[in-house]
Amino acid sequence: MDAGFFRAWIAEIAAVVETQRDHLTQLDAAIGDADHGINLARGFDAVEAALAQAATPTPGSVLVLTGSTLISKVGGASGPLYGTAFRQAGKTLGDVSEVDLGALAGALEAALSGVQRLGAAREGEKTMVDALAPAASALSKAVAEGASPGDALAALADAADAGAQATISMHALKGRASYLGPRSVGHEDPGAASTALILRALRDVALRQPG
Repeated sequence: MDAGFFRAWIAEIAAVVETQRDHLTQLDAAIGDADHGINLARGFDAVEAALAQAATPTPGSVLVLTGSTLISKVGGASGPLYGTAFRQAGKTLGDVSEVDLGALAGALEAALSGVQRLGAAREGEKTMVDALAPAASALSKAVAEGASPGDALAALADAADAGAQATISMHALKGRASYLGPRSVGHEDPGAASTALILRALRDVALRQPG
């Protein structure tokens, strides 16, 4: 997976987030500020503009620029959290021109660690961590078992989806949703939902690769 692959992933994210902007905002309206989809769409539009103007010859440079742009352009908690995730992933990949599944798994684990440090969130607290943590674990497990790229990234996306769905029954313990107390139960966490979208986009771009 080279820089072109990662730029294609970002383009896919931007397209999917735009398509799902209203849905994500509706999820956020139930338990948050009603701006999650709007903010993410604006953020990834800015990322695409930044990538079009900058030299990003390596996967790491694509992800670091993505993260830096999200931090500077997206308000609320989403910008810092997603920005940190992409920046940490990019820094972990370093300056290599191509990365394999093992390196990608390591980058995703670094992204998770960065998000957890910044947000002080653990699994079960109804946040994006509930989608990101099982996805990272599923990818690492698939890599350890020698799965093909397609199967490994399918496992990643499926775990993220399942994690996001699992937040519906959770009582929020972090962020604005936590102010609702028990009333947060019954609603999917918008951050977990968008995390699942982002990781499905990664799978979909990989599936379209030749060979």
